Amino acid sequence: MYKEMALRNEGMKILISNLGKVEAERFISLIIREPFDYTEWQKDLFNDMSVKELSGLAMKERI
Repeated sequence: MYKEMALRNEGMKILISNLGKVEAERFISLIIREPFDYTEWQKDLFNDMSVKELSGLAMKERI
């Protein structure tokens, strides 16, 4: 149970730091309100990027 609470807290920190408080809350409410299949969403997430661009982003995150 503690791990789940820590994960939720860390997730909220990340959302707030990247989106701001209002948009983070808006994002959470959208996810709760609408059916959301993460696996299906991920399939199309990087369709507009080349392999080279995607690799470059991954390398930036790795550092």
